[in-house]
Amino acid sequence: MAIPASKTPELTSQAATDAALRTFFRIAQAWQLNAEESATLLGVPRSTMFRWKTGRAPAPLPRDTLERLSLVFGIYKALQVLLPVPERADAWLRRPNDAPLFGGRPALERMLTGMTSDLYVVRTYLDAQRGGWT
Repeated sequence: MAIPASKTPELTSQAATDAALRTFFRIAQAWQLNAEESATLLGVPRSTMFRWKTGRAPAPLPRDTLERLSLVFGIYKALQVLLPVPERADAWLRRPNDAPLFGGRPALERMLTGMTSDLYVVRTYLDAQRGGWT
């Protein structure tokens, strides 16, 4: 069931910010990320990440953070589609990967370089594995 347009929060609203961060922290929990890893994926210092985790995030979020969130959400979705058993999907990030892109190292290691471009690379790889962007 679609949400009526009048009920959809604006991307710059506090409601959208709060929803996006709640979703991120649920994914971080499923992926068993520690505080440092979560902060790195968000591209913020740990103190900022902790402040945001307690519901004190600015609206709108910085553009870089929105891009990072979008990429993390896409990676999560792609894994859920490719590996429909949630535990397997969540564990995939930490397993060594023989794809040339990862050189035998886990995808999460690539994601934790701190560069948004590496999140993009992992997202693109997973989308290619499932047959395209959706």
